[in-house]
Amino acid sequence: MKRRRSEIFIIFIAIVAIEGVLPGSFTHRSNRQITIKVEWVMNLKLANPLWVPVKALLCRTTTTRRRNLFTATAINSLDGKKEEVLVVVGGGAAGVYGAIRAKTLSPELRVLVIEKGRFLSKVKISGGGRCNVTNGHCTDTIRLAENYPRGNKELKGSFFYTHGPADTMSWFSERGVPLKTEDDGRVFPVSDNSASVVDCLLHEATIRGVRLERGKSVLSASTKPDGKFLVKVGKRTADVSESIQASYLLIATGSSPQGHSLATQFGHSIVDPVPSLFTFKINDPLLAELAGISFSKVQAKLKLEHPRSDMSKLVQVGPMLVTHWGLSGPVILRLSAWGARHLFTSEYKGLLSVDFIPDINIETAKSLLKQHKLQFSKNKVSNTFPPQFGLVNRFWRYILDREGSSKDTLWASLSNNSLSSISDLLKHCTFQVTGKGQYKDEFVTAGGVPLSEISLKTMESRLVPNLFFAGEVLNVDGVTGGFNFQNAWSGGYIAGTHIGKLASNMSSTERKVVGL
Repeated sequence: MKRRRSEIFIIFIAIVAIEGVLPGSFTHRSNRQITIKVEWVMNLKLANPLWVPVKALLCRTTTTRRRNLFTATAINSLDGKKEEVLVVVGGGAAGVYGAIRAKTLSPELRVLVIEKGRFLSKVKISGGGRCNVTNGHCTDTIRLAENYPRGNKELKGSFFYTHGPADTMSWFSERGVPLKTEDDGRVFPVSDNSASVVDCLLHEATIRGVRLERGKSVLSASTKPDGKFLVKVGKRTADVSESIQASYLLIATGSSPQGHSLATQFGHSIVDPVPSLFTFKINDPLLAELAGISFSKVQAKLKLEHPRSDMSKLVQVGPMLVTHWGLSGPVILRLSAWGARHLFTSEYKGLLSVDFIPDINIETAKSLLKQHKLQFSKNKVSNTFPPQFGLVNRFWRYILDREGSSKDTLWASLSNNSLSSISDLLKHCTFQVTGKGQYKDEFVTAGGVPLSEISLKTMESRLVPNLFFAGEVLNVDGVTGGFNFQNAWSGGYIAGTHIGKLASNMSSTERKVVGL
């Protein structure tokens, strides 16, 4: 009997919550307090046959309540007090991650994420559809910061201490996305499917009560006399728009000009964005025939027509790939990132010098060639070469073509001068860079809001209170290998943490004022 009475009472509470009107002492409760009751009721498992239709109705009504929450007339709470609202501009990694964190710390905070395209679209396509979540080899924050051409000095402070790669990996693992670290440090979901990461983030946002609004843009934003933000939202192709009053504003628009435009509306400056992480175009028909050949380790050095004072980072070591239009692979992408602004100034022209046998010095290379000549004197030069070089036959023949040796020449006929020339080519093979391609999966830009204009401890603007930035909208970009996403996770987490704490403190103050 007691159990049945309890079930009837719970169903009554659910129905009353659906109507949005609570009797007696409940009349002063906020929307969020009602929602908490609704969610608590929905998590119960009752045997009463009436529970199934009531729960379905409750779910539909709660969804409708959330959908209508952010209209121009629904900013205020039911009792007339202004609620704390966070508007996040941009539904990428930084924006969604930051929204979840803020909502986690402050459940009463209303959180709206506005995205003009698809949510987490860059997460979905990254890493060839596998999603390179972070880098698992850079546990030391100083070493980690060195992977950011823009931001390497500033990020050596508290930024990654607050939320680094290990924290990111734990966050996803604890939410049902097991991860794996590959030999080069890149971290991927075990599923090798970016959908695992996307679904996890969207699910977490949904269960926390974050409102995700797709297909709209923030057209403008300004501060009101009371310090709140007035955010104009709509479709750029339509005349209709709505205004939202927000207590906090987080701009996480990536490299989109939209974020830069909003930042300037609040008085921020913008470092002109230029492409980063791109491939090199090489005008060499013989090289183009080698498309698909890869090298596990080369040393590449970029020389520009207008050199700058610090060019030390324009020497990189790592894997390289030959493409139909030139050269790609991690070593090239890192060079493009460190040289992004220099290459832009040089109109993407320069001289690339590649050492194809970086672990063998030139004297040893000559010695190996001489030994090979004695051992294989009757063989054609094009058919055999020292195995220590670790090359493929097609590339070896390319080197012979560059050196000028005939493919039919026997090793016995190869002069010492030719041996020296081949050694030089293997150690210092030059290519004329004539332009840039685009690395579509990891394409980022260098530029954005200067880090000097925000606090990296909170991600809050130094110019406007309660205005926050996170992700690539800032003048921060990393090399390939999961570093750009880690910047997004860290920045979003820090911004969300500070916003959540501010909102929680405000809620506590308001409750004390009304005596709740």
